[in-house]
Amino acid sequence: MSNTESSDTHFFNSFSMVLGVLILFAIVLFGVARSIGADTQGQGVLLDPLHLKEVQANIAPYARVAIAGKDNSALAVVTAPPAGAAADVPTTGEQAFMKVCSACHSTGVNGAPKIGDHAAWAPRIAQGKETLYKDAIAGKGNMPPKGGTNWPDATIRMTVDYMMSLNK
Repeated sequence: MSNTESSDTHFFNSFSMVLGVLILFAIVLFGVARSIGADTQGQGVLLDPLHLKEVQANIAPYARVAIAGKDNSALAVVTAPPAGAAADVPTTGEQAFMKVCSACHSTGVNGAPKIGDHAAWAPRIAQGKETLYKDAIAGKGNMPPKGGTNWPDATIRMTVDYMMSLNK
């Protein structure tokens, strides 16, 4: 019977040793992953403008209280000028195309004529620039007016000119 007990003890010791080594390996691997992740997370996630905007929205005060007879000027809502108006407008037709138009015109989504498909663009180009401008500004088919943006007409015209240059 002592042989069986010795055999069980040997198995238990060996199993414990292997399990201990695997646990130690997992801890080291976790530490390495955390150190690598700390370097890339700061650049890729924590500094992302959308993440920062979301954090600012989450930590903004929920409400403010005005007290009668006191100076409540600090409670005035401070608003930044609308960032969507001037800051969002591209300066070249290529930038506008890459920002909005390429989503549909690169892949042909919703029946949009694909860039480089000369057979699809030839009849449109033959109608003239003014017709293309009008359709891009007012919207046509599944395309919303101005491609769903609030850009000025001049930017839309510049983008149409860029797209025409790609399809000649």
